[in-house]
Amino acid sequence: PSHNVLRKKMYNRNTMTKFLLLAFSDVQELQILHFVIFLVLYLAGLMGTLLIITAIALNHHLHNPMYFFLVNLAILDLGSIAVTIAKSMANSLMNTRVISYPGCAAQVFLFMFLGSADIGILTVMAYDRYVAICQPLHYERVMNRIACIQMAASTWIS
Repeated sequence: PSHNVLRKKMYNRNTMTKFLLLAFSDVQELQILHFVIFLVLYLAGLMGTLLIITAIALNHHLHNPMYFFLVNLAILDLGSIAVTIAKSMANSLMNTRVISYPGCAAQVFLFMFLGSADIGILTVMAYDRYVAICQPLHYERVMNRIACIQMAASTWIS
């Protein structure tokens, strides 16, 4: 009898290819409202991030390590917003609640990647402020351009 149970378990496998997401509402008008609200939030985040990047790029007085890392942080935050809000907006607009398994895996991977890179950039920014406050005479030597690029690249890679 246990051999038959084992045989049934072997043939009773399901492969999951899609996930169902919880919808905010089943009412079409509320789904459109959801899309509009998230679109406004996404555009506000996009504009704020682009303003930060543009202001730092155009003002030569802001070309120091702290603002270099701030640009990296802004780019990571823009990615985090795009990864989390885009699928929700698309589902609301297309009146669907489905996300594929690879799409879900990609979304989780990108969110975790951007979140961990965010933590890395914040750590490097804390180190920058530590050197600026505790070792002001060595700041230029320690936080030079090459060191800043290496620290930012290491957070993106790791």
